[in-house]
Amino acid sequence: MPYVLALDQGTTSSRAILFDASGSIVAACQREFQQFFPRPGWVEHDPVEIWTTQLGVAEEVLKAASLTAPDIAAIGITNQRETTVVWDRSTGEPVHPAIVWQDRRTATVCQSLKTDIADRVIREKTGLEIDAYFSGTKIAWILDQIPGGQKRAEAGELAFGTIDTWLLYQLTDGACHGTDASNASRTMLYNLHTGDWDDELLSWLHVPREMLPEVRSSSGIFGHVATSLPLAGIPIGGIAGDQQSALFGQACFTPGQIKNTYGTGCFMLMQTGTEAVVSRNRLLTTVAWETNGNREYALEGSVFIGGAVVGWLRDGLGLIHASSDVESLAQQVDDSGGLYLVPAFAGLGAPHWDPYARGILVGITRGTSPGHIARAALESIAFQVADLADAMQADAGTEIIELRADGGAAANNMLMQLQADILQRPVVRPKIIETTALGAAYLAGLATGIWKDHEEIASHWQMDRRFEPAISPEEAMARRQRWTAAVERSKSWEEG
Repeated sequence: MPYVLALDQGTTSSRAILFDASGSIVAACQREFQQFFPRPGWVEHDPVEIWTTQLGVAEEVLKAASLTAPDIAAIGITNQRETTVVWDRSTGEPVHPAIVWQDRRTATVCQSLKTDIADRVIREKTGLEIDAYFSGTKIAWILDQIPGGQKRAEAGELAFGTIDTWLLYQLTDGACHGTDASNASRTMLYNLHTGDWDDELLSWLHVPREMLPEVRSSSGIFGHVATSLPLAGIPIGGIAGDQQSALFGQACFTPGQIKNTYGTGCFMLMQTGTEAVVSRNRLLTTVAWETNGNREYALEGSVFIGGAVVGWLRDGLGLIHASSDVESLAQQVDDSGGLYLVPAFAGLGAPHWDPYARGILVGITRGTSPGHIARAALESIAFQVADLADAMQADAGTEIIELRADGGAAANNMLMQLQADILQRPVVRPKIIETTALGAAYLAGLATGIWKDHEEIASHWQMDRRFEPAISPEEAMARRQRWTAAVERSKSWEEG
């Protein structure tokens, strides 16, 4: 039986998951890595630690399954998007810590770029907002910190990559400096319509083309693992950004199908086929994937702090010992007691796009308990996702029939029920919620003949549980109105 190894490099951990030809999980390994917060609003990772943890779990998962490299038909890579690495081509060493997608250090630069012309051109070409979320201004910032950074980049001495590119470069021992269209579309430097880096945008952001990776299809042979590594010789057959990979893993191949991934952040994507739909509600237009020469698109809404709010309850407040404890704590109360938590710890994403918003907890009374705070935290995730859904329905001009849910927090039954209640739509959880890794495996398997086409992949999708709304539309609307009032109070806090 052929096996596919998915490398799922996320914001807080590196994972490796082994799938068989039926799309079932054979084995999985995971390691967390360190988060750095050198200043308020700054978030960094160590690229070398990302690489070593990712390679380590890949070795572990093969050992757990009693397999060796020759047993693996292909590797698929999926990754935290927008996180920016710049390294020296001659040494392969990073020249600066990785700047994470959550990082807000370039918010003022983005603000200065927001002229009417720039807003229109960047929206038309990239489908993105001008925001510190994306890689473009992060690259320019790093170059400004390095002595002679701009000249070195122009001379081809420095290389840029999002995490997929960094892993690909390391896996191939520098033989392949590439990325796929889905990751390229998250940089604010890629033209959705030409399928290449855009010279006008590169000039605006002062990013030399010489440092950029080659943009390739999401499914195809990028290269082979270097002979010096334990995974030697395995073809790397698929790459996609984590959210696009989850959309693929959920088999959302028909325009209008929609999924939400509940991870560190929350990311809702609607497949729009070969049409790049322009948003009127401050959502993003992004490449979903490129396969068999066809580029397909999606609308996307991003919540910066989703499951991370549970991590804050654990690490920041000490209310729980493990993330999995949040459900039992929240179940100690019947409702949130009028408490609303807006987790704008890194600003607000879609549809608000306010980098200066900050987190607030409103409605506190003498009777507020840890259980109320835990429940408000879970509700904050569901409220933010519902806001995205409203914007997406308006843009697409179609009503959402159901929401396919995945990601680690999708295992939380209370959260899924809260989501169905607040959204007033069924929420469907698949049997395999690790759809981010599964999508990368499918893309790699398509390139190596394990799966024939999209239809065969779709036949493997199975439902685990369906959550139906259990409260009235009137109650859901009343709660959402209070949520909206709380969000408005969180906005522009840093500017105030």
